[in-house]
This record gives sequence, C-alpha cells and structure tokens, in this order.
Amino acid sequence: MRSIGEVLRLHRSLLPKIIRLRNRHFLLLDFAVLCVSPLLSLALLIDGKGNMSTYLSAIYFYTLGALIVRLIVFYACGLYRRYWRSATAEDLVQLVFASVLATILTSLLFFIGFWTGSMRPEMPRFLPVLDGILTLGAVGATRFSLRIARRTYNFGDTVNVRSALIIGAGLVGERIVRELRASPRLGLKPIGFLDDDVHKHGLGIQGIPVLGSRQQLPRIVRERDVSQVIIALPNVSGKVIRETLALCDGAGVQARTVPSLSQILSEKVRVSELRKIDIEDVLRRDPIETNIDAVSSLIKGQRVLITGAGGSIGSEICRQILACGPTEIGLLGHGENSIFEIHNELLSLSKQNVSTYVDGRAPVLHPIIADIRSAVRLNRIIADFRPHIVLHAAAHKHVPLMQENPTEAVSNNILGTKNLVDAALASGVEHLVMISTDKVVNPTSIMGVSKRIAEMVVLQAARNSGRHYVAVRFGNVLGSRGSVVPTFKQQIASGGPVTVSHPEMTRYFITIPEAVQLVLQAAVLGEGGEIFMLDMGEPVAIVDLARDLIELSGLEVGRDIDIVFTGIRPGEKLCEELFVRGEVYEPTKHAKIRIVKNAGSFVSESLDETVSEFIRSVDEDDAEVAMDAFRALVPAFMPTRVRNLVNGATHAVAAAVLSELSELSEQRAAQDDTRRQVFAK
Repeated sequence: MRSIGEVLRLHRSLLPKIIRLRNRHFLLLDFAVLCVSPLLSLALLIDGKGNMSTYLSAIYFYTLGALIVRLIVFYACGLYRRYWRSATAEDLVQLVFASVLATILTSLLFFIGFWTGSMRPEMPRFLPVLDGILTLGAVGATRFSLRIARRTYNFGDTVNVRSALIIGAGLVGERIVRELRASPRLGLKPIGFLDDDVHKHGLGIQGIPVLGSRQQLPRIVRERDVSQVIIALPNVSGKVIRETLALCDGAGVQARTVPSLSQILSEKVRVSELRKIDIEDVLRRDPIETNIDAVSSLIKGQRVLITGAGGSIGSEICRQILACGPTEIGLLGHGENSIFEIHNELLSLSKQNVSTYVDGRAPVLHPIIADIRSAVRLNRIIADFRPHIVLHAAAHKHVPLMQENPTEAVSNNILGTKNLVDAALASGVEHLVMISTDKVVNPTSIMGVSKRIAEMVVLQAARNSGRHYVAVRFGNVLGSRGSVVPTFKQQIASGGPVTVSHPEMTRYFITIPEAVQLVLQAAVLGEGGEIFMLDMGEPVAIVDLARDLIELSGLEVGRDIDIVFTGIRPGEKLCEELFVRGEVYEPTKHAKIRIVKNAGSFVSESLDETVSEFIRSVDEDDAEVAMDAFRALVPAFMPTRVRNLVNGATHAVAAAVLSELSELSEQRAAQDDTRRQVFAK
C-alpha cells in the first residue's frame, strides 16, 4: 500500500493535468458520459428484476438519439465556449438549463418511440428523467472539478500563503474572495468573514464561514493565526473604520481596505484596489445619495465650462461631468501643466464611457489657458464657446498667503469672479455655480472676506437677471493641494516634526469626490440667487488628524515623530463657523444640503460702487484701500480678532481679545447646536 504522503504527492501531481482540461476534452468526456448514462439508468430502474439483454436494441436507439440531442443542445447553449476554470453561479444556471432542456427533448423522443412502436413497451417510463439527472450530475462534476482543482492547486502549498480575514460578508466581500482565489500570487488565503449581521453568523459564503462579529476579531486572529485583515466595507462611516482599525491594532494584525463607495464603480471592485488604510477612510462619513439622473439630465448634451479645471476640485468636477455626457467641456485654467494633465486624463477616460454619450460620441475637450483676471480674454472665450453651464472653481484659497498678498486675493477672487459673471451674463449663460467656503462666515481672513464678496457678485447677478446663478459653501477639502493632509504627509516623510497651529484648532472636512457630487446636486436644485450649504458633519481636531496620520504611517507620536504647536497664523480661526446671523436655512430635496433662501438680501446696494474701489486697490497695489472696501461690504470682517494676539499686542488688548474669543467660543457652541437642529429636520 502507498503511504499517505505518496497519495498526497500523487494527488498534487495530477492537479496541473486536470487544470489544463479544455472544452474539447469536455466534449469527449460528455460523449463518454452520454453513452454510459442510459445503461446505468436502465440498470438502476430494473434493479435485477429483468434481463438487460432484452432491452439492448431499444436502449441502443435511445442512447443514440439522446446522445445526438444532448450534444446539439449543449453546443447551442454554449457549454463548449465557457472558461470552466473560473466557473460561476451563472455557468451553473446555464448548465442546469441546458440539461433540463435536453431532458425534455429526449423525453419527447422517447414517448414518440412508444407511439410509433419503435420502443419496447416494457421500457421503464422514468428512464429519460433518471438519465437526465445522472447526466447533469456527471457533466457538472467534470466541469466544476476543474475549478476545485485549480483552487486546491493554487493554495495547496501553504508555506508562503498568509491567512486573510475579511470584514464584511456582503457583495464586496464575496468579490474579494473570488479575486484572492483567482490571484494566488497575492499570497492571501481567505479563511473567514466577520460581519455584524447576526443572521449571517455560522453560514458559509463561497465555502468561507462567517465566524462572528467585528468585536470577536482579536480572538479569531489569535486562534486562526490571521496575518492580514481586509476591510470590505466601502459604504460605512469613518467611525466604523476607526473602530475596526483599533481592533486590528489591538490584535497586532495588518489591515487593508477597498476604496470608498464614492471612489469605485458598481461591480468594479478588484483585489488590485486593496490598499492601506488612509486618512480618508478614518474620516469617511455616511455615504451620500446623489440624484445622478437629475444631474445627468442637466448636463447631458450641453456645453460646460469649468474654471480652475486643473485644481483639486476643478479636475474632479471634470471627471464627474465627463460621465454625464456633455457635448463639449471647456477646461479653463491659468497653469498650463495642470490643464495639460487633466486634458490628457479626460481623453483617456472618454474612451471608456462611450455608452453614456449622446449618439455615442465622446465630448469635445477644449483646453483653455487663460487668467480670469483678464476681462477681455474671458469675454472672448465665453462668447466663442457659448457654454450652457459654468462651474467656477478658480480661486486663491491659501489663508496665510492671501494675508500677505491682499490685492492678489481681490484681483483673483473678487474681480476675477466679476469678470466671469459679466461675461456669462453677456453670452446668455443660464446656469452658473460658484464654489465658496465656510471661511466666508464672520470672516477673519483676507481669503474669507474676498470669497464672501465674490458670493455677493454672483447673487447680485442672479437677482438682476433671474438666471440660475448660485454659490455653494463647504469646508476644507481633504487631500486637496496645499491642504493640511498633504502637508502632514510631507512632514512625516521627511522625519517630522508635524506642525499644528494650536491644540484646540478644529476644521470641517469633506472629500473631493463628495464635495463635487454635492456641488453638481446644488446646480440642479438652484433656481437663482441662493447659497447652498453642505452638511459638513462633525468638526475634526487638527491635532487628532496629525496623530492619526502618524499612526497610520506605522510610527508613534513622541517616539518617532513629534507634534509641535506653532501658534495661530494671521487670518486663522480656532474653529470655523457655519452660520451667518440673519441668514435663514431651509431644507432641500437632498438630505445633505441646506439652502439660504434670503442670501440675496445681504448684498450691499453699494456693491458696484465698491468694486471700483477694489479695482483701484489692485491698480495701485494699495492694501489699505482694499481693507476699507472689505469693511464697507462685510461689517462682520474683523481681522484684528486674532492678528493682535499673533503680533504680540499689549496685555490690555490681549485680554480684550481673549474675552472676545471666549464669547465667540460660546457662540460657536450655540451654532453647533443650531447646525444639528438644522440638519436633523
């Protein structure tokens, strides 16, 4: 007798031969099965109660007829044109359908034989049915054994294979299992699922057991020797990701995840997209439900112009607009490199979305290098392009830089917006959306107050023209160029320290795709003269953000990298505010968006007159003229709130400012309560 080891080695040596089976081999196997199955069925039915020799002539004609019918049906149903090494449930359904159809046709021929007298009367009537059952079992076994053999062969050598535990026993988790089995070179073998749905516990999904809930992760990691955790939860909040990550850290196991739902296309999740947990996952919020049909109906077949198209927000607007099927897209930007990059990217993407385009034609892309501060150039561009929709993302946004260069903020953010709005009005543009910021609320920075006045320019144009011109406010965009996250990552990569302005500094964050989805949704909702405010969720402490990034990089705060507090910079607030006194916030059809219906009432009657002062401040590079104009239009603008402290004011002034800051803190707490009430309606 052979030893167990010899049997296993023989088994392993046969697997490569089984895996190499092709459809021509299955045709030969089917031929053999179809020749033997009728005899076996007859033997089972007569069960020794009759002489097989008396049925030979009848069984010969039945076998020949059944063989021809079944091979024709199998071929017509495509059983010899399938890749059985990766057989799926769809393949099984097709196999069952072909077998049932062949059995029905064979049964018809069988009973026709009785009616014509060519079939012996004593032949068992159940023969075609039993023959069909045996055939289905044999044909299915030969094909699906190929998939089993492939899986066994791929993971037979467990020396270099790591055990993987999958969090989330949903559709994405199932696809991850399929990808892992199809990609043995990844060296990951799924050994179980964890899911908080108790109804799935104890069940098997694709042969992989659901072992329990997320809270049982430390015990299962220890008992099953798990070396990799895959978080297959693309549509959960950042809170769940943080909890799961904490469990993984406590168990001493590495974790990876799939992209969030807003970053992946349905049915397109692949193992190649598995990546390390990033800060976007930790801060991820509940998934946004966007009315894609409404956005597509607004954009499809239209000409769309995007300003600042090469920036973080602008480029994402371009990507999402492209999928909505416009006829033409104007990519307007001042930086030639960024426009070159987004233009090339869209050219590549346009080849992948042909089915969504009007008449199957990809949108015509127009890369436009221009400065919105040039009124003549902008008028010519819009007059020639004649856009139906303008999405205005171009702006100077860096608070400290604009504090040092106030006339540049005026020139770009205010006068540039004025030029764009005037050109849009002159060319009959019906829809215009300006992207604003939460820093316009009780502004303390040059950037914030300049964007607030830009809002007024848009609202005034909407009021005077009756067109759909609106503004959209949201907070810090996570991962945008020059934002805090890329800055922290660079500091971590260079060995630190990570610099934070103040230990109590907080900000509202939103991801780039999420921000753009809501901007496009606001474009659909806007009737003209409104400001839309996005639900920013809960504020995030910047020091916590820095700590999370350091830990996600595999480092420890204080041991590997320090966090250093540098002091509040000119123009910065400790906490951003969301509400302006007197503004009325109303719900919209979208749960994440509120509208400021009375926004137009805050536009100063002296706006046009004051714009001339802004022009003079730019022409003469006179910051004081600009500051006077800021205060005239936005009385809430108080840059001295923080600047006096930063510049080392006298103790009396500092005490007064601290008292004011304390009062502001109480106001912000009240605003937080108001925000929760507004978005809870």
